[in-house]
Amino acid sequence: MTDAVSPTQSQLQTPLQFSNQLAATVAATGQSVVAVHGGGRRPSSGIIWQPGIVVTAEETVEHDADFAVTLPDGNRVRAALVGRDPSTDIAVLHVDAHARALTPLTLGNSDAVRVGDSVVAIGNPLGYDRTVTAGIVSALQRVIQSPNSYSIDHVIQTDAALNRGNSGGPLLNARGDVIGVNSQISTGGSGAGGNIGIGFAVPINTVRTVAAELIKTGRVEHADLGITAQSVTGGAARLFKLPVAHGLLVASVQPGSGAAKAGLEAGEQNATLAGETYPLGGDLIAAIDGNPLGSLDQLRDAIAGKQPGDQVKLDVYRGDQRRTVTVKLGRQPNSPG
Repeated sequence: MTDAVSPTQSQLQTPLQFSNQLAATVAATGQSVVAVHGGGRRPSSGIIWQPGIVVTAEETVEHDADFAVTLPDGNRVRAALVGRDPSTDIAVLHVDAHARALTPLTLGNSDAVRVGDSVVAIGNPLGYDRTVTAGIVSALQRVIQSPNSYSIDHVIQTDAALNRGNSGGPLLNARGDVIGVNSQISTGGSGAGGNIGIGFAVPINTVRTVAAELIKTGRVEHADLGITAQSVTGGAARLFKLPVAHGLLVASVQPGSGAAKAGLEAGEQNATLAGETYPLGGDLIAAIDGNPLGSLDQLRDAIAGKQPGDQVKLDVYRGDQRRTVTVKLGRQPNSPG
């Protein structure tokens, strides 16, 4: 058995070296963080995405606003809304020509982010004085509520606390690459109050996909099954005498949705176990397109790869009776189109 290898003193950064590196990263990347005037009482932050294009948080951009962007040098320029996606809290603006010389930030890979990684959140709501918080990635795979009350999945959680004006700014890794766009939406769905001592960022791999679609077409469509559900574990399944050990209990069915048209029914008998509420007496979804379901994340991931109008097959139990139901997916409310 060999001893664990410890880094030598020469391999370790001193606090001064780390501080100098952090300051250099902020100085370099901060030149590509702008203030966004989106019609709200307070400006927010935005990222130079590509020449002439700014990405920001959708929740901070009012409808029918006169948009403007204040550059790091203090100049304020007109901007136009390219598109917005409340389902992921991302909006894209086009800025006037002389702002195109600004350098876009380098995008990282949010799938490679680890809990414990050092991160820096940068905002520029005043347009001339950047605000910076630093910390670590404290959790991954978080779920927060979007501006249209749907879920944003795979969110990065940090202890780099955010002020509201920092929404739309970048979350950077130690190399200065953007790994997320800061979002001030709380897990309870209200973006007004913020989160004390905590920050959330929409992962940059999600933002890449959404921004590209907004730039191309001005809109993003998200498929919707039309239900809310509660996942069940083996313990709950045994206690409530469910026909399978894992699945999703249907809690509500949206009227007029594909799920409603397919005849799915919600449970109306609420039971509580370990602080979780389980809707009983309705349908239990065991699989989608033949793939077993054990969590809401699995259902969301399966739907995320679909388009409105696509069909999915659900294996559904009502009591002990199993059947396969075909559901035509709808469009999430507030999605353009």
